[in-house]
Amino acid sequence: MKFRFLKDKFFKHLMFMCIVFSISIVFLMLFGLFIRSLPILQQKSFSDIFLSGTWHPLRGEFGFAPFIVGTLWVTVVAMVIAIPLCLLTAIYLSEYAHRRVTVFLKPFIDLLAGIPSVVYGIWGVLAVIPLIRDYIAPLFGVRSTGYGILAGGIVLGIMVFPIIIQICVEVFQSVPKELREASLALGATKWQTIKHSVLRKALPGILAAIVLGFSRAFGETMAVLMVVGNVPKIPKSIFDCAYPLPALIANNYGEMLSVPLYDSALMLASLILLLLVLIFNILARLILIRVERSTQ
Repeated sequence: MKFRFLKDKFFKHLMFMCIVFSISIVFLMLFGLFIRSLPILQQKSFSDIFLSGTWHPLRGEFGFAPFIVGTLWVTVVAMVIAIPLCLLTAIYLSEYAHRRVTVFLKPFIDLLAGIPSVVYGIWGVLAVIPLIRDYIAPLFGVRSTGYGILAGGIVLGIMVFPIIIQICVEVFQSVPKELREASLALGATKWQTIKHSVLRKALPGILAAIVLGFSRAFGETMAVLMVVGNVPKIPKSIFDCAYPLPALIANNYGEMLSVPLYDSALMLASLILLLLVLIFNILARLILIRVERSTQ
């Protein structure tokens, strides 16, 4: 009996140490990136780093404004495309579709999450860019090569489909059945019930799904790198080229690191990206916890 008690206590502490180790990795990454970023933070002012639009490492100019703005542009366009499509798809799968249809379609949605990002990038180069260059841009009276924010937003929007759809379906299914029955009993139609009862109850979970989609979009590299143009200038329209932070790190790390402060600048870009993703994930988790408590 005593041996069983000691064994149980040992495995309890072992699992706790595993959790501490897993969490500590994030803080070690933050600490390591911060230490490597200190040289540029000590030598450059806040305005020179975050508000300047000039990026010339050989001249010692490291303005992150084009990369931060480019990241936000591509992410916002992706979410504008993804949110309505994902929300309507999740509503259909959870509220309208027969169970057999849902079971049949779910593997295809899961497959989207498993496709390598480089395949999305190739598809963007072969299909999305010609579509924008030959049809969408001329429709708005704009001459474009096809590479730019819109191409990156379309590819990225499709890449976040599985995350948002899966979470929204689970949130809709967690809404009590009695709430739907009460609304229908009062004479509401199916759509009125979804619009005024289900969506309102599931709103925090929908927001969590959107936030998680944002965090995935912020950190995506290869697919966006292949279609966004990679021009270090502040974009003014969705047809302009951009240069997101992940593409900056992927394109330049390992090259020209003999330039003073260049390595530190790239580490600062990594730190900014990690902090943004961490904040969005924590926010999404807090919203999901609130949803779980409200449905109990």
